Amino acid sequence: MTALVVFDMAGTTVLDDGLVERAFLRALPDATPAMVQHVRDTMGQSKIVVFREMLRDETAAQRANTAFEESYAALVAEGHCAPVPGAYEVITGLRANGVKVAFSTGFSRVTQHLILSALGWTDLADFTTTPAEAGRGRPYPDMVLAAVLGLGLADVRDVAVVGDTPSDVRSGLRSGARVVAGVLTGAGSRTALADAGATHVLDSIRDLPAVLEGL
Repeated sequence: MTALVVFDMAGTTVLDDGLVERAFLRALPDATPAMVQHVRDTMGQSKIVVFREMLRDETAAQRANTAFEESYAALVAEGHCAPVPGAYEVITGLRANGVKVAFSTGFSRVTQHLILSALGWTDLADFTTTPAEAGRGRPYPDMVLAAVLGLGLADVRDVAVVGDTPSDVRSGLRSGARVVAGVLTGAGSRTALADAGATHVLDSIRDLPAVLEGL
């Protein structure tokens, strides 16, 4: 039985189309190719942690993170925010069948709310969480476990975790979730998601209900 599905947002339920990288380049226009590659390699992780790793200075990291959040917000305001096809229908279908839904993200609470508001999804999930609120971001299991605790679940094995990056997969595995599915609508390739240990690699979120029904 699946009692809860924890969904990543950008690249999993929300189309990314390069928005994270574009916001990063707006925030750090002088970024080196190595820094851009690091952003690609750490998709799904907490953004402030990524900036700390790159800049090695807390003040500079905080400044860059603020600029990134502002840049991403501007892109969303410009209309560059849309759901992954079928995501809304899958989520509402799960909830109609008694499965709880949580959204996790590597963004701040402000940016997460901005995205959900832009999509009209502010009431779509039973629980939402961010790295700052849960304790640590991916690849740590904290956000998944925060949803388990926040929703009062008895067993983490009744949880499915869905994301588009190896960090999402590692987070789900470390939490003890029974299903850890990687989707190919975002940053991760089939090989990368499988190598990270995904229990399932799906073309998109649309394929998730069939996996859960087969358990």
